[in-house]
Amino acid sequence: MEKLKCVVPDRLKRRVEESHVDDLPSLSSSLLQLFLSLPQFHQLISELAAEPATQAGLCGKNEGAALDLKEKGNQCYSSGDHSQALRCYSQALRLAPIDAHHTGKNLVATLYLNRASLFHKMGLPMESLRDCSRALEISPSYPKVWYRRGKVNATLGNYEDSVHDLSVAKDMEPSIGGKKQIERELDMLARHHEKKIPKPASQKSVEIPEIKLQCVKTPDKGRGMVSQFDILQASLIHAEEPYAVVILKHCRETHCHYCMNELPADTIPCFSCSLPLYCSQHCQVRAGGPIHIPDTMVGSNFKPTLECIPEHKHECQGVHWPAILPSDVVLAGRVVVKTMEQKGQFTDVPNLSETLGLCESYSKMSPESKLELHIYSIVLLFCLHYSFSSELSINGDSASQIVILLSQIRVNSIAVVRMKSNTNDSYDQQDWFQNFSFGEAEAASSVEQVRVGQALYKAASLFNHSCLPNIHAYFISPTLLLRTTEFVSGGCPLELSYGPQVGQWDCKDRLRFLEEEYFFRCWCRGCSEVNESDLVISGFCCVNPNCSGVILDNLVANCEKQKPKVPETISNESHLQVHELKDIDIKKVANISLDQTQSSFHVGSGYCLKCGSYCNFASGAKKLKKLGLISEGCRIQ
Repeated sequence: MEKLKCVVPDRLKRRVEESHVDDLPSLSSSLLQLFLSLPQFHQLISELAAEPATQAGLCGKNEGAALDLKEKGNQCYSSGDHSQALRCYSQALRLAPIDAHHTGKNLVATLYLNRASLFHKMGLPMESLRDCSRALEISPSYPKVWYRRGKVNATLGNYEDSVHDLSVAKDMEPSIGGKKQIERELDMLARHHEKKIPKPASQKSVEIPEIKLQCVKTPDKGRGMVSQFDILQASLIHAEEPYAVVILKHCRETHCHYCMNELPADTIPCFSCSLPLYCSQHCQVRAGGPIHIPDTMVGSNFKPTLECIPEHKHECQGVHWPAILPSDVVLAGRVVVKTMEQKGQFTDVPNLSETLGLCESYSKMSPESKLELHIYSIVLLFCLHYSFSSELSINGDSASQIVILLSQIRVNSIAVVRMKSNTNDSYDQQDWFQNFSFGEAEAASSVEQVRVGQALYKAASLFNHSCLPNIHAYFISPTLLLRTTEFVSGGCPLELSYGPQVGQWDCKDRLRFLEEEYFFRCWCRGCSEVNESDLVISGFCCVNPNCSGVILDNLVANCEKQKPKVPETISNESHLQVHELKDIDIKKVANISLDQTQSSFHVGSGYCLKCGSYCNFASGAKKLKKLGLISEGCRIQ
């Protein structure tokens, strides 16, 4: 992409810099004509969107490599290196074409059987059972698979299922010796079996909120969400499926590409490419659509159903662009495809702003970011033309719609996160939020949030930001749920944090982050009123060894003194009211946090909030540089 940026002439770069949303169709047309004249652009599109000519493509299937991995896995299995054997079999499954055969057997079914045998030996019977069933769905007349599943069912105590599977294996077994061996095992099973009825796993359903919310317009934040009635703490106020979601690149090998949950040992690959991994056949089918394999290979119990638009289908067949382009661009492709599928028209990219109702941020972006969006929009348009619909028109109007969409994703997408316990124990997010007492800091400190995906939620995008939020987001698979973290009065805005919160970041860092990432200056309570954490989170110890106070540097002190400068449009409602800030307000906070009791008090760079002692930061920096403790380029405010 950097090479394409370099070839854009200065006159077009100036147009990009000065452009607004109304200028996008014309500007996109000009950039499109420029790129169409460049051989390097056509080479890029060929590498990203064309199906690989050979099986050695980045995301394509590769029968030869799959066979090599299968043999390596067999060797590791025989030598007792079970972990390496598992890696080999799982990678071979990602690369094996569904219609490939080896020694008269379907290669994919054989790999599932080998991995099932490995799981059984490793003491993982449920994983082994699932792999056996997958092999039988592809190759139902495979006697070794019936035999293995019978043995696994016996291990699990599923007597009737075990007898059935072993009986089918005996009927299919071609050799007399094999039949007699299975008969002996059936007799042994009949003599020693204990009927055990496994308890079905409890299925957690997502709670449906009963609280009715409404979208309102506010003078300072635009649209926002409120409830007309009081809401109790820990109440579920919103649950929503994503309009579109994509897994982040660093989680492709560890989390399911559809539900975003952690992958089990018995992962399932896509049947048409080697990129995604799924935790179950359910996720595999919903992401990629029904599996198209010859009827002679499909078992009678294999009847995949599809109730949604498959999000991965247009990225499949081994094309490279879903693996190479940034996650937000891939997400944009999924949004475009879903919208076109829903509307049933495949010639032009529809007006996505009308469909999604999201705010755009294009006009507020830097010239470099704007140019980047234009380049990615044209590249994505070509990729969709080749991978999704050859009827899709490549013109300035369609490209401009994708530019707007990318700008919307930048400020409206939500990171799908998973709760991870610091003790490495499994953690149920729904149970945690339902049972968590918000006064217990110890419970919260034992878990951390890990970003695994990026998604668009149409309704959830209406909730505004606050650095002192009263609602919190969590996820069950990709479903977003919002709960209140405190009692919320009727009519009070329901606000969540877009990242920084009071007590985690100081005010200046929160303001900078929100301006750079979301293009607004935050005037929430946390950024308009003095908070004791903002004074001490980035403070320095007092130079007086007998004083426990803190000293503010120039940046923090100036940030606190600028808090009175609140726009006149800020709401005067009691829960958002901003009071005039004076030095005495900071003194009150210092009294609370630092036990300040003296009458003398001075706010400014280098002054202790408790005893008033002064520290010359510039002089201190010179001494540290002289001692070699900080570099020459380091500047202390």
